[in-house]
Amino acid sequence: MPTAFITGITGQDGRHLAEFLHGKGYKVYGMMKGQHNPRAEMIREEFPFIEIVPGDLTDLSSLVAALEQTQPDEVYNLGAISFVAMSFNQAELTANVTGLGVLRMLEAVRMVGGATNNPIRFYQASSSEMFGKVREVPQTEMTPFHPRSPYGVAKVFGHHLTVNYRESYGLFACSGILFNHEGPRRGLEFVTRKITNTAARIKLGIEKELVLGNIDAKRDWGFAGDYVKAMWLMLQQREPDDYVIATGETHSVEEFLTLTFDKVGLGDWRAHVRQDPKFFRPAEVDLLIGDPSKAKNQLGWVPEVSFEQLVGMMVEHDLRYESDRLKR
Repeated sequence: MPTAFITGITGQDGRHLAEFLHGKGYKVYGMMKGQHNPRAEMIREEFPFIEIVPGDLTDLSSLVAALEQTQPDEVYNLGAISFVAMSFNQAELTANVTGLGVLRMLEAVRMVGGATNNPIRFYQASSSEMFGKVREVPQTEMTPFHPRSPYGVAKVFGHHLTVNYRESYGLFACSGILFNHEGPRRGLEFVTRKITNTAARIKLGIEKELVLGNIDAKRDWGFAGDYVKAMWLMLQQREPDDYVIATGETHSVEEFLTLTFDKVGLGDWRAHVRQDPKFFRPAEVDLLIGDPSKAKNQLGWVPEVSFEQLVGMMVEHDLRYESDRLKR
């Protein structure tokens, strides 16, 4: 039975990946910070097959201990301070976890499984936010980075470090440059889930308005369940490499709004949405669209869920979720 070790197990991607790997016959370990993490019970109830292991991306010794205990074949480093807006307010914390956390994880992999007969294979969750103020459209693996947030800067550090450990120590280390990927498991603080959840609450009479920042920003949105398959495929190749994972389509926040309010049955979103400057970023990323040709050609990966299907999936989930909460 192959064994996988996942950081960020409580996040959207961690849960999707654990589910996918379990279906592939993996033994799955999920790292969680703290002895009494309130999310532990949620993970145990939803995914009883996950064995929770203590560890902290800010503490190298805990990472070494976790890998020595679990002896994984594959490590997926998904843990991060991943909310871009928060990274502006807590830049040092973001640098420590999202940036230096990668260094510590790579060191732990090198120390525990770098020189064995069956070396650990490592996946780093890179991000389209690294492109920031884009130099070319669409963005590929060769597009220069110009991050526009502390989160993006930290991700660039982690990305380059992963390449460096691959080239310096011969680690099987890959980075997936994932463009925006969403779904019903997305946190409520992220704009897509904020839109679908608040629209559902307005439809049910719980809320009166949705307050947003920039609605002109354009993103390449896909389904998280599709994207975790690409993570796994990267670690099944003969040689490690980096890959852009995207749909190759771009849509504005306004398009997401229009589709959401149409599917929820509320008509024109303008009657329910207000913009507030406090939700604008100090430095905006205006346009992201990825070219996934390399992933399609070398990994055989293609996204299966369309933009419209993704929005519909999230709307249906949030209508059901909020309706159930009303009945309690």
